[in-house]
Amino acid sequence: MENKIEHKINQYLTHKPLKYGKKFYFGEFIAENVIKMVALVSIFSILAIFYYVFQEATYAFKSPKIEKVAVSQNNKTNDNNGELKQETYGSSSSTKEEPLKQETYGSSSSTKEEPLKQETYGATSTENSNSEVDKAVAETASSSDAIPNSEESLNAVKPVNLKNLLQPNDYVDNKPAYVWQPISEVPKYSFIPLFIGALKVTVIGLLFAAPLAILAAIFTVAFAPKWLKEIIKPAIEVLAGFPSVVVGFFCLMTLASVTQSIFHTTYRLNSFVGGLGMAMAVIPIIYTITEDALSAVPQFMRSASLALGASRWQTAWKVLLPAAAPGVFAALILGFGRAFGETMIALMATGNAALVSGNIFESVRTMAATIGAEMAEVEFRGIHYGVLFLIGAVLFAVTFSLNALAEFYVRKKLMKKFQGL
Repeated sequence: MENKIEHKINQYLTHKPLKYGKKFYFGEFIAENVIKMVALVSIFSILAIFYYVFQEATYAFKSPKIEKVAVSQNNKTNDNNGELKQETYGSSSSTKEEPLKQETYGSSSSTKEEPLKQETYGATSTENSNSEVDKAVAETASSSDAIPNSEESLNAVKPVNLKNLLQPNDYVDNKPAYVWQPISEVPKYSFIPLFIGALKVTVIGLLFAAPLAILAAIFTVAFAPKWLKEIIKPAIEVLAGFPSVVVGFFCLMTLASVTQSIFHTTYRLNSFVGGLGMAMAVIPIIYTITEDALSAVPQFMRSASLALGASRWQTAWKVLLPAAAPGVFAALILGFGRAFGETMIALMATGNAALVSGNIFESVRTMAATIGAEMAEVEFRGIHYGVLFLIGAVLFAVTFSLNALAEFYVRKKLMKKFQGL
């Protein structure tokens, strides 16, 4: 017996592995490698999505490729002197000395001495006045000018730069204004009204959702009996599975009318209605994460507080909530990211007017709603297309950063606090 103990001690001191090892299971080996492979594929997929979105966003800073309209020889011909001749069908051959003539169908033969005539169909030859000839020539000239084959017309659409996206691009009442008007003779792209609209809706949603969700989580953890907790928590978590289009439709048809009748607002759809819809979408997320953070507080802290004579409310407010503060903060960050990137609720309940205003009862337009409303109608890989992808890249970066902050920094801080490190 002593020899066996000495042998084990010698193996430990000399760092030699013991003979007792874990048995190899082929199924566990396959499962571990599959999990590793899936994790690597997920990471590379996220990186690929980042690359694709940012690559498509670069078209906002590139000059569009405008192809020159190729005019066939059947539409215009040039003689040796470079003069434009009118095309004729079924007529005799034209000489170089023949002036520009109007095309006729089913009419008698035209002589070289005839001036430019108005085109007729199925009728005999008619003579036109000089004014009609001048009008036809002017229309021909104007149509030829519309062909984008000059350098000036090719450079009419210019790429944007980051400075133009963040500075005033118009004047209203002799005051600089931020305008989002991508479809016009002079397109105006400004991120400011879209960012302010998204921020207004998100902040309004959090102002309603955060107190309700946090107080509901405190009640569930500190006051509700066990049987009631088993009902409340699954019921609220089920709300997270509601499609956002259903919430947006409810805001559009019911909540907007109720809000307008109460506050007598000018705009039926506004940032306040959109914020209420965001609150309904964000409450389940904040509640679930806050409830998990409160439940993770060690039981001895709650018992010690109650043993010292504190009430249940004092224990919840001064012991549980401060101890779970990092988790609550993470819940708010995730809720902010969820509301900031929401599309359907913002598209259906905010009015979609890109206005810069501090009034919560005016219509707004968010960044995500702009992508959802305009992406299907833009020119592929044009400037407008690139600007919309640039908006998506900004949303992607904001939400990813918030989620990473909540997951890695706040959660790590929470675990260190609970472990006493």
